[in-house]
Amino acid sequence: MKKAKYYKKLRNNNVQCLLCPHYCVLAPQETAKCLSRKNIDGELWATNYAETVTVSIDPMEKKPLYHFFPGRNILSVGSNSCNFSCSFCQNYSISQFPVPTQKISPETLAQTCKKYKTDFVAFTYTEPITWFEFVLDTAKILHEQNIKTVFVTNGFINPEPLAELLPHIDAFNIDLKSMNDDFYRKFCDGRVQPVLQTIKTVAKFSHLEVTNLLITGENDSEKDIEQLVDFIAEINPNIPLHFSKYFPHFKMNNPPTSESTLYQAFRLAKEKLNYVYLGNILTDNDTRCPHCDAIIIKRGFRTEIKIENGKCKYCGMEIYGKFE
Repeated sequence: MKKAKYYKKLRNNNVQCLLCPHYCVLAPQETAKCLSRKNIDGELWATNYAETVTVSIDPMEKKPLYHFFPGRNILSVGSNSCNFSCSFCQNYSISQFPVPTQKISPETLAQTCKKYKTDFVAFTYTEPITWFEFVLDTAKILHEQNIKTVFVTNGFINPEPLAELLPHIDAFNIDLKSMNDDFYRKFCDGRVQPVLQTIKTVAKFSHLEVTNLLITGENDSEKDIEQLVDFIAEINPNIPLHFSKYFPHFKMNNPPTSESTLYQAFRLAKEKLNYVYLGNILTDNDTRCPHCDAIIIKRGFRTEIKIENGKCKYCGMEIYGKFE
């Protein structure tokens, strides 16, 4: 365990967590809804510090990140915690309930990167916001060894801890579940405005890609899609957007997303965004230059990249992202 960074003491040995917009108030010996923070004798402790539920090697595109060193492998780690309780959670078995964990140090992560010949670590699978102290300490050590860091998140974090984290994370994928606050309250036990603010902030400082899981009958209408696309386009039309196919899982039994819905979302988004991709569906997902339409990242058994010095090899247009 490690003492939490963001909280305040209240009367009667109660504490209030200040890490995310839930602002949980905890009585002595009470654990927060995220499973990761506990009031121990009037102090807030991160009980999941250096505890992981999984360590694996993934393709960078699985995060999903398509414009951040495409074709490379990345070491992925996750904790046993989340500050959302999404009805459709794909990783609910490790995010919503206590499960066995194993200790892992920042130094061990760095050594594992060398063993598997990767220079990237992703904090992913569950919610890395609730692993804040460990992520922050680890990212600093990884950067000292020229290992880049990725943060795959729901974006539900307060501005002050986000500001402290930003210099130590090289790329974000933020899951924007809907533009509708009622959706967040009903299905995630959260709110949308803090997520929108996180996206706006991250876009100013770091590489950013956004994912939207299209759930049948809940957030997949043309109006839903257009509102989400308009929000991203207003920030930066170069931010890659990933629409992902939903499958029934956890507490939600809605039918899987239809391919027609996914392709309609793709068409709507391409009217205003330069880079749009589809996930959990068989499709090429190549990257085309917004100017000359040439394929500049060919994805398949091997990834072929036609980008030189950050620009399209064919017409010279600058391409959003981080490449070799």
